Amino acid sequence: MPKITTQQLRKRTQASAATAAIKPQTIGAPYVKHGSKPATKGGSADGSRHFGPMFNKDLGQHILINPLVSQGIVDKAHLKQTDTVLEVGPGTGNLTIKILEQAKRVIACEADVRLAAELTKRVQGGPFQHKLEILHGDVMKRDLPFFDVCISNTPYQISSPLTFKLIFHRPIFRCAVLMFQREFAMRLVARPGDSLYGRLSVNCQLYSKVTHVMKVGKNNFKPPPNVESSVVKIEPLNPPPPVDFEEWD
Repeated sequence: MPKITTQQLRKRTQASAATAAIKPQTIGAPYVKHGSKPATKGGSADGSRHFGPMFNKDLGQHILINPLVSQGIVDKAHLKQTDTVLEVGPGTGNLTIKILEQAKRVIACEADVRLAAELTKRVQGGPFQHKLEILHGDVMKRDLPFFDVCISNTPYQISSPLTFKLIFHRPIFRCAVLMFQREFAMRLVARPGDSLYGRLSVNCQLYSKVTHVMKVGKNNFKPPPNVESSVVKIEPLNPPPPVDFEEWD
């Protein structure tokens, strides 16, 4: 084997470092879970996409990666082919794709421009491209468009304000199927006499029918949150009760 001088080794090291420095970062590279099938074009075998350190926990970004849970959420919404669906926090689109398969149109509201770009890329050139509209920005700072159903893997820090923004949205929509931190979800559905029954329970149930749909373990997300989750279904009362909420609250 030919010998390599110190000077040659230094030159090779410098060249490798220079190449690494100019290599562009790949956004949305497929993530293959250990022991799973190889990734296919457009995502991993389980339909998820991996951003690694790009996930922003400050924005509540915990991507739902279990396709069975995603399908279960969509099934509970009982979507019609004529429905317009509002999705809050679509992330990389694992839940969005399931919705697009059944609804006429999806309006997805995403606060992170990187994830919005990833979702756009995911449907680009495919049969769902014309059915998806992406609104970039904070859902709490904008007027909601018309929709029939809302589906959301909700960023947990906006759970309460989003719930009441939806409840008071007009015209009244058919239902919302929302993922929440489990304790918050249990407070929404609590009944008189339950330890978690309180102001949140009373106010939400005054204006809607609220039911618990399913429990979702933390390992169904990437990255996993620190808490367990639950899905609830909210069906606004129509007509709403003749109550002045500000006076009532």
